[in-house]
Amino acid sequence: MKQLNAMIRPLAWLAPAILLWGCGATQLVSTPVENIDHVVPKVTELSEAEARSWSHADLVRDSIPGMSVDRAYTEILGSLRGETVVVAVLDSGIDLDHEDLDGVLWTNRDEKPGNGVDDDNNGYVDDVHGYNFLGESYNEQLEAARILRLNLGDAALQERARKKLEAESAEAAANKQRYEQILQAVKNADAAVKAHLGRDNYTKADVAGIDTQDPQLMQAVAILEQMYSFEDSIDAVMEQLQEGIQYFTERLNYHFNTSFNGREVVGDDPYDIDDRNYGNGNPSNRVEGESHGTHVAGIIAAERNNGIGMDGVADKVEIMAVRAVPNGDEYDKDVALAIRYAVDNGARIINASFGKPFSPNAQWVYEAIKYAAANDVLIVHAAGNDSQDLDLPENANYPTDQEGTGPEIADNVLTVGSLDSSYGSEMVSSFSNYGRSQVDVFAPGGNIYSTMPGNAYDFQGGTSMAAPAVAGIAAVIRSRFPDLTASQVKKIIMQSGLPVKSQVILGGNPENARTLADASRSGRIANLYNALILASQVSRGNAQP
Repeated sequence: MKQLNAMIRPLAWLAPAILLWGCGATQLVSTPVENIDHVVPKVTELSEAEARSWSHADLVRDSIPGMSVDRAYTEILGSLRGETVVVAVLDSGIDLDHEDLDGVLWTNRDEKPGNGVDDDNNGYVDDVHGYNFLGESYNEQLEAARILRLNLGDAALQERARKKLEAESAEAAANKQRYEQILQAVKNADAAVKAHLGRDNYTKADVAGIDTQDPQLMQAVAILEQMYSFEDSIDAVMEQLQEGIQYFTERLNYHFNTSFNGREVVGDDPYDIDDRNYGNGNPSNRVEGESHGTHVAGIIAAERNNGIGMDGVADKVEIMAVRAVPNGDEYDKDVALAIRYAVDNGARIINASFGKPFSPNAQWVYEAIKYAAANDVLIVHAAGNDSQDLDLPENANYPTDQEGTGPEIADNVLTVGSLDSSYGSEMVSSFSNYGRSQVDVFAPGGNIYSTMPGNAYDFQGGTSMAAPAVAGIAAVIRSRFPDLTASQVKKIIMQSGLPVKSQVILGGNPENARTLADASRSGRIANLYNALILASQVSRGNAQP
C-alpha cells in the first residue's frame, strides 16, 4: 500500500488514465474526480429524484456525497463488456419474486428444484437460488440473552452480557413507553382538531390557521405543529410511532427475553459446528416485515435501466440469497457455514450487513473468513449502528477480521461506515460506528431507497445500506477486471475514494469531531468512478496495491 501511495497521488493524477478493456474493447481516456475541497455543500433539500438516487451522485458535480455511479456508467462503462459476478447476500430472506430482482438471481443449474434431493452433491438440498440456514425461524434473542440462558462462556463474559442486556432492556422499555405516550397525545390532538374543523381530513395550513383561546385546543395545535416537523402528514407520524412501538416491543419480547428460544423450530444445536443437517433450500423472506435482505440486494443489483423502481450499483451481477440473519442476533455457526457455502458455490463477493457485540464461537467465523481469503472471495461488512468507536475494546462488532486494533487475520474484509446525503461536518451518519483501525471506508447509508418485499420500494438507513453500496462497486470492478484479487479490490476501493480533510461529527456528538482519516483506515468516501481508473492501472501493472 505504501508503494501504491508513492506511485499515485490520490485524486490528483495530472495525466489522463487510459483504460484498456481487453481484446476488441474501446479505449477510453478519463481523469479522476478531484478538487473536492472546493465543493460547495448543497443548501437546498434533495428533490424526490435526488433523494431516491443520491448515493449514485457525483460529489463535485452535484454537491452530494455519492459514489459517482451515474458518472461512471456514462463516461467509463457505457456498453463495455464485462463478465457476470456472483455476490452472496448473507442476510434475512430475500423476495425472490421481486420485479427488480427476479432477473438478477444466481441459479444453481445443477440442482433440480423441489425434488428433495441434493442433485449436485454440495451438501445442500434444493439450493436453487441459495440456502436458508434459519429454517422456518425468524424472531431471535440477542447473543447476550443466549449467553445468560445457556450459561455460555466464563463468569466474566456472563457478567458483561448481563450488564449490557439489563441496560438495553431498560432503555427499550423506556422508549416504548415514551412512544406510546407520544402516540396517545398525537391521537388526542388529531381528534380535537378534526372535531374543531368538523371534518376528517386537514392540512398543515389548516392547523396553522386555527385561531382559538381554548387551552386544550391550543395544546392540540401545538402538538400537531411539532409533529409536522417530522412528517408531512399526521397519519405518517402515527405510522412512524406505531412502527417504533412495534420495534421496541419485539426487542423486549424476543431480543432481551432470556426465556425465549427462537431456534427450537430449526431443530439443530446452534453451538455444534458439526451439526449441519438443518435449514432448507428456500432463502425467501418468511414474514412481511422481513425486508432487510431484499433492501440490501436491491442496492447491489436491482435491475438497471428497466424503467421501474431504482437501479443497483452493479450491472453484470447475480445475487446468491443466503438466509442467515434472523430478527435478533445471528448465530456464529450460521455465519461460518454461510460464508463457506457462498465460497464453495461460486460467490466472488459476500455482503455481510449484520453484526453483534458478543461472539461465543468467533473462531468458527475467523476460520471461515480465512477460507474465503484462501479462495479469493471479498467480504464487505457493515460497521454497525451504535455510534461507537470500534477501536475501543468494549465496542466489539462481530464478525471482524481483527481483534481490537491488532493485525488483520486476512486481507479480504472491507468494513464500511455510513454517510448521509448532506456534504459537510454532519455527513457521517449519527448512528454509524467508526474506528481508525476497524473501519476501512465510508459510503452512502443514510435514508437509501431500495427494493422491499412485494414489488415495493422504500427508504431504509444504516451501515447495512452502506456495505452493499461498496459491494456493488466491488462487483463492477471484478466484472471488468477479473484478474484482480479480492485483496487488490479491497485496497483499490480504499485508495481511490475521495479524501475528506475537514473534520466531521462522529456518533452525532458535536464534541466528537475528527477527520475521516481519524475515523477510518482510508479516510475516504468510496467512489466507483475513481475505483475503475485505479483498477485499470493495477490490472495493467502500472500500480501495485
